Amino acid sequence: MTEALTMFGPDFPFAYDDWLAHPAGLGRIPAARQGARVAIVGAGISGMVAGYELMRLGLCPVLYESGEIGGRLRSRPFEGADGVVAELGGMRFPASSAGFWHYAGLAGVGSKPFPNPLTPAAGSTVIDLEGETFYAETLADLPPIFREVAAAYDAALEEGARLSDLQTAIRMRDAPRVAEIWAPIVRAWDERTFYDFIASSRAFQALSFRHRELFGQVGFGTGGWDSDFPNSMLEILRVAVTAQDENQRLVVGGVEQVPQRLWRHAPERVAHWPEGTTLAALNGGATRPGVTRIARDGERIAVTDRWGRTESFDAVIATCQSWLLTTAIETEESLFDHKLWMALDRTRYMQSSKTFVMVDRPFWTDRDPATGRQVMSMTLTDRLTRGTYLFDNGPGRPGVICLTYSWMSDALKMLPLSVDRRVELALGALAKIYPGVDIASHILGDPITVSWESDPNFLGAFKGALPGHYRYNHRMFRHFMQDALPPEQRGLFLCGDDVSWTPGWVEGAVQTALNAVWGVMHRMGGACAPENPGPGDLWPERAPVRLTG
Repeated sequence: MTEALTMFGPDFPFAYDDWLAHPAGLGRIPAARQGARVAIVGAGISGMVAGYELMRLGLCPVLYESGEIGGRLRSRPFEGADGVVAELGGMRFPASSAGFWHYAGLAGVGSKPFPNPLTPAAGSTVIDLEGETFYAETLADLPPIFREVAAAYDAALEEGARLSDLQTAIRMRDAPRVAEIWAPIVRAWDERTFYDFIASSRAFQALSFRHRELFGQVGFGTGGWDSDFPNSMLEILRVAVTAQDENQRLVVGGVEQVPQRLWRHAPERVAHWPEGTTLAALNGGATRPGVTRIARDGERIAVTDRWGRTESFDAVIATCQSWLLTTAIETEESLFDHKLWMALDRTRYMQSSKTFVMVDRPFWTDRDPATGRQVMSMTLTDRLTRGTYLFDNGPGRPGVICLTYSWMSDALKMLPLSVDRRVELALGALAKIYPGVDIASHILGDPITVSWESDPNFLGAFKGALPGHYRYNHRMFRHFMQDALPPEQRGLFLCGDDVSWTPGWVEGAVQTALNAVWGVMHRMGGACAPENPGPGDLWPERAPVRLTG
């Protein structure tokens, strides 16, 4: 039987979903250490997963949060409309995110297909480039050049990444085979960009510049790729081989429900604590204030919050974006070695902007009597809106339009503008594509917008690794393996999607949180059951390839 394609590697091929599902549980903490307090800096999905699993092991997680529970899983409700939200951060979650869907299941949330371009969930797609508009319900409806671009990308992935072979190994959970295929790819592509991969592939070299331009503007799966052209190609290959840009789903009512419900969820089995214990209960019903200082306190680590309260902990997990450890949190330098500080400081964050409006109904499903086409569609364009997404919340309920979803320089164009001006510009751009549609007449209430780079708790949407950053990523990802570190560098663990190999994807936040859980358990003298080894147990045989120099 062929396994489903999941984010099993490729850098660290460990089956986190199997570890979570095993009846033996994640491990055991010695009775003498049960109840020990562990600070968790950040209550996003990574912090919630780490806290939830440490609680199940019998430890006492203390969560600090400077902003909102959920972090970049932020679902902002529209006023007066129950369950109608704007997804400001993560909004589409691939089926291959097996760890995330484990916790979504615990949270009891519903999901449905995300309306990506050229998918049945979108209904129809409009591509508007250089003033020319194309309407499609499937790829076959588009002119041949678009199909040529799609075929060239598939061919380039086979040529440069052995896509089919690698996906087969991932499906079969064949860790040695994954490593055998992936290691030479790492060595070949660490210092080369996504654009280099496209432009140098035989498939695209046989085509025109216009084909590469179309790929950047429109792409396939989730939309255009040009914002990622400067990134390390390894980052894009990980997306492709683990199907992160395919078969994506949205969480009905908002993904923020997942961390919010984990905060209040009582596990069926929990060590040390009485039945019915929750993270909320262990924390007195609220998170602690934001952290301003982390420092060594003998064998323990001291954490100071914004109101000057300092407490010492047996271990600390930092889930915040890495720049905050130098800009917002005074972090004692000796807690990390200088090579790790280099990696943390060289993290490069991508900008992102979204603007949403609520509308009276999903009017875009109306059909133009003259053409038979939907009056408005999921839209990809070279205009400043870039991507426009349409969300149908069901009969008798308001719909939501993400008027503009943009990245990098396109997002920076929005940065200084008010929300009303952002809406005006977006409506103006869309009016050129849909001259007969009065979108504004359908808008209800106030619009909602975000620019992640202006949020002091994030400073950007997520990491976008540049060529040559593999070594930095390796240092951050392996940090949970601390036995070889000097004593002064032990006890503070890093996690979050920017520590993972898959920044910007919730599965990376979940997987690195589970690494930190293993690290804390190991520090406390605990261990996994022999029949269910954890990531640290299998690290010696499955560790990511290390580049020399």
